[in-house]
Amino acid sequence: MDKPPLHRWPASARAGIHGVLTDIDDTLTTDGAITPDALLALHRLRAAGLPVLAITGRPAGWSEAFALDWPVGAIVAENGAVALWRGDDGELCRAYLQDTKTRAANFQRLQAVAQLVLAELPQARLAEDSPGRETDIAIDHSEFAHLSEGEIAQVVRIMQAEGLNATVSSIHINGWIGDHDKLAGARWIVRERLGRVLDDELDRWVYVGDSTNDARMFAHFPHSVGVANVARFWGALSHHPSYVAQGERGAGFAEVAAAVLDAPGR
Repeated sequence: MDKPPLHRWPASARAGIHGVLTDIDDTLTTDGAITPDALLALHRLRAAGLPVLAITGRPAGWSEAFALDWPVGAIVAENGAVALWRGDDGELCRAYLQDTKTRAANFQRLQAVAQLVLAELPQARLAEDSPGRETDIAIDHSEFAHLSEGEIAQVVRIMQAEGLNATVSSIHINGWIGDHDKLAGARWIVRERLGRVLDDELDRWVYVGDSTNDARMFAHFPHSVGVANVARFWGALSHHPSYVAQGERGAGFAEVAAAVLDAPGR
């Protein structure tokens, strides 16, 4: 299937965008860090009054520093379960989609499933950011360890057989309990932080992503963009982005921000 280039995104549509939703790993960041061009893009978006809300499979603990330091409205971590943002007083604010009792019960079940995965696939490794996870588990497949496509599929099958939701990002296989996902997290954070209903204004948001766990977001938003490294997962995506940036990772995100901010008529 052709990958429609970003320059085909009509200027009138770009000029109408008033908010950005984005994945983090390999979309906003490059090799695990934010690059100057991506950081500048975030600052430009904030200065223009466009909220940026990041939705990630990364854990709450990993996200804390970035929620405080980056010019974003919030970070929704663990695929929609935990939200973090910088309060007006500069302190970290946190909210959960599930109550304390539910999280505690789920945590014990999740750890048991993680141990089952490790027992059935001795070559598998927990993601190194696992100590910061509160509502999910993650198996590393491309960050510091490597699993084949067949092994990734086997991990997903084990998680699903144990009643977990499972999804594959560019670096991890995530498993969690509950009906939330990135889309549910996006709806939640737009309501909580902006007091608006996301589904009433879908044509005024753009979603930026890079991997198979972004497929539902690509399908739901009329304006969606994959950074160039989405090509790695193109054949595995159930839904493709509307457009593809020329740049990879943070450079691709900066390209999307420029397309929005520099649109004629804005």
